[in-house]
Amino acid sequence: MKRLAAIVVAAALALTACSAKEPDQREFGTSQPNPAPGGGPGSTTSAPYPFGTVQQQAPAVENGQVPVVRRITTDKPYVFLTMDDGAVKDPGALKLMQQNGTHPVLFLNQKYVKGHEAYFKQILDATGATLGDHTVDHPNLKGKPFEFQRKEICDDADDFQKGLGVRPSLFRPPFGNYDQNTLRAAAACGMRVAVLWTAAVNDGHVQFQAGDKLKPGDIVLMHFRKTFEEDYTAFVEQAKKDGLTPVPLADFLG
Repeated sequence: MKRLAAIVVAAALALTACSAKEPDQREFGTSQPNPAPGGGPGSTTSAPYPFGTVQQQAPAVENGQVPVVRRITTDKPYVFLTMDDGAVKDPGALKLMQQNGTHPVLFLNQKYVKGHEAYFKQILDATGATLGDHTVDHPNLKGKPFEFQRKEICDDADDFQKGLGVRPSLFRPPFGNYDQNTLRAAAACGMRVAVLWTAAVNDGHVQFQAGDKLKPGDIVLMHFRKTFEEDYTAFVEQAKKDGLTPVPLADFLG
């Protein structure tokens, strides 16, 4: 009877493993232990990580495709904030970020940044935020030819390098839509990972993909909108309520 039970359990695990995504839709948590930002197995640092221990890094680029990461695997009470687009330049955004220290990734579109470089550069320089690539014009990339996608991603990164002095290595596909060409194009443009999300903030409310609270490792999406202050405040309060500390996503995906 025990032998029969063991066989049933093994079969169930095998069935679960077979439900993984196909290669062009591969998603990961994270892998490869990483004791501190910029370090690798066996490396040492001159100072401890200010937020505790960095648990893991993103998977490597394989077969010419960047990995897709939706959340971070960590046993620490960490949560990660990301801000998209850049359409509305809220004058109070800098002060809010300085007061709360959320270390967001700004996934920006060149069409919104051009002519407003000083606004975003000030935020990047003063808050510890990370610059991310979100394409030039925010198109739905899925189903588009490789060259179209490559140009959207590469031109965004190239322009930021010239205008902001930083070339991003984290990428977010507009609308969260992507295909195999997207992952290949992102890799060709020097991106390390495509970042999705597990929760979003809209109209001053945090919306969860599962459950009713933020969990360690969640990646949260918000936008530069007219409701920036309400959305940002909602994230900060929810993270505090759930006992989580916002930390730099780049430290886990660099």
